Amino acid sequence: MQEADRADKSDTMMRMLKRTLLALFLAFLAAVAFAAEPNVYPMQEGFVDAHGALIYYKALGKGDPLVIVHGGPGASHDYFLPWLLPLARHNRVIFIDERGSGKSEKLEDVKQYTVENMVEDVEAVRRALVLGKINLLGHSYGGVLAQAYALKYQSHLNHLVLASTFSSTSAMNDVFVRMKEKMPAELRERIDKMEKEGVYGHGKPYEQNRYTADYMIAAWGDGYFPYLYQNHPDPTYDPVAGGPSWELYREMWGSTGEYVIDGNLKSVEYTERLATIKVPTLITVGDHDECEPALSETMHAKIKGSKLVVLPKSGHMTFVDQPRMFIEAVDNFLHR
Repeated sequence: MQEADRADKSDTMMRMLKRTLLALFLAFLAAVAFAAEPNVYPMQEGFVDAHGALIYYKALGKGDPLVIVHGGPGASHDYFLPWLLPLARHNRVIFIDERGSGKSEKLEDVKQYTVENMVEDVEAVRRALVLGKINLLGHSYGGVLAQAYALKYQSHLNHLVLASTFSSTSAMNDVFVRMKEKMPAELRERIDKMEKEGVYGHGKPYEQNRYTADYMIAAWGDGYFPYLYQNHPDPTYDPVAGGPSWELYREMWGSTGEYVIDGNLKSVEYTERLATIKVPTLITVGDHDECEPALSETMHAKIKGSKLVVLPKSGHMTFVDQPRMFIEAVDNFLHR
């Protein structure tokens, strides 16, 4: 009887072993088929719990990891699509929505919306997805975040790409002064009047209404638009719809208006620290950029060995105005 039991157990174990080997073999065949099929780019998405904030990520492509962080602050990765998808041909592209933005968790305590906390969120995603050393691309405010990450976690980087960004809030505020000076007098006076009357509430709870919509049309639609697009203006651009996460935006950008940063981003003064960045760095900017080329030239001068690419006929959305040039500049830099 015992011999029969042992025989039954042996048969059961053998069947289990065969099933396991078959499953492993099928998984191997699937992996080989995927590797042999260069035209398939499966997408993975999920959330990483980063110190109490659930951070959304979307990953696709093949190659070394390229983490991409968006602007705003308070926008989402959506505005990169479909423009940056070609990067997935040579890179494993990981888009993230920063805390409080897009599909990531909104926080009750707005004081938790800081550059420093978002740096830790990027690091949490890197660790959770076991990415090892990463390439990091930041656009606009995302470029500020990318600089802050590099200044703290440089050893975790292979390459750094700073796109249409700034290293000094005071310098960016000077750009806004010049931008308003170049506006038609009527537009400037209209914007000044609404800002003086407290369109953002000057610290009070923000309520989006027809009055604030009028301000968005004036400030973003009429004031910013020439600095957003040049070669390929987005005909569907709506300065009112699809705005950023407002509580986050006002905490970081400020409560006065669009043409001055007086929120917690005013602490961003990285220029004199940029010389400590030693990883290969690419800086891109549009020749008609909201973050004017002089800001990028300053960063280029500070980061030894960095490469500066000024994209012609381009505003802030360089990858929309000149998509082929932008993709080639980034790919050539990462894979030279």
